[in-house]
Amino acid sequence: MLAIDGYHHVSILVTDLARAKAFYKNILGLKEIPRPPFDFPGAWFAVGENGQQLHLIVHDGETRRAGGIDTRDGHFALRVADYEAAIDWLSGHGLKYRAKPDSITGFAQIFLLDPDHNIIELNALRAEEA
Repeated sequence: MLAIDGYHHVSILVTDLARAKAFYKNILGLKEIPRPPFDFPGAWFAVGENGQQLHLIVHDGETRRAGGIDTRDGHFALRVADYEAAIDWLSGHGLKYRAKPDSITGFAQIFLLDPDHNIIELNALRAEEA
């Protein structure tokens, strides 16, 4: 059996690198980190303090979704410290989201789309557990 230590990174496809970088820096607050000089455009971001990363890859393929927020579609999840503060932040930036404060998962969830319709879940402890 493999001895998995944890996630290293998640890669997602984007069409407009500047727009995607602005979203992940300014809306989600991720820190851009150095990226090797690949022969295709992209960007890397640190996720938290434990070495996890998010990689943006510019790609013109046919793999992106065009619809709205589908919570059962492929997505990645980021843990946030304060659910209500996250709701306020997203609302203040005019972003559409789907909130599930009493999700059956046992933690509160918020689903949103990045500018390329990649689905992102933000989750947090429920208010009574925080």
